[in-house]
Amino acid sequence: MGQFIISVGREYGSGGHEIASRLAEQFNIPMYDRNMLDQMAERNGIDAEDLHKHEEMKRQGLVRTVRGHSSSVQDTIAKLQFDFIREKAESGESFVVVGRCAENVLRDNPALISLFIRGDEAAKTERICRLYKLNKIEAKAKMYRHDKKRKAYHNYYSKMKWGDSRGYDFCINSSLMGVEATADALFKMLSEFLKTQE
Repeated sequence: MGQFIISVGREYGSGGHEIASRLAEQFNIPMYDRNMLDQMAERNGIDAEDLHKHEEMKRQGLVRTVRGHSSSVQDTIAKLQFDFIREKAESGESFVVVGRCAENVLRDNPALISLFIRGDEAAKTERICRLYKLNKIEAKAKMYRHDKKRKAYHNYYSKMKWGDSRGYDFCINSSLMGVEATADALFKMLSEFLKTQE
């Protein structure tokens, strides 16, 4: 099996991160999410916490750009992450990457398979309540806040709109079968697809 890269976009509460994690485990390949910031911080001698504060956020306020370099912390971190993803892709490594506009960053890479995981509001709310010990009102507020941030970030740095099915190879509603069964179904489907690429 040659190189393959699975990018996973997701709505908050859909279980997209867990699905990505399960796919990485089933295919026995690394997964990159927030952990890429830790690797970049270590490599560049920066405090990882400083990077995490600004990740997956679009730039805010007025920004000076000099010779193509932005003074925005958010732009700098986004660029570092995009470069990291490209570098991993160019190394020939197979991996799963969560968010970070990966389906846009690698859209011309033939090894890319892009997924978007969505869910029904009730199922997402219930999942957030369970995972974070919140009531429904708190869970919905958290869900809207995170999705608003992700959408703003994605639409700022990408040509395709966040969650628009035309920007992904496969879009799936994890509420229909649940997170585990959705991950298993995607694994089977992707395994079959990858066999056709050999």
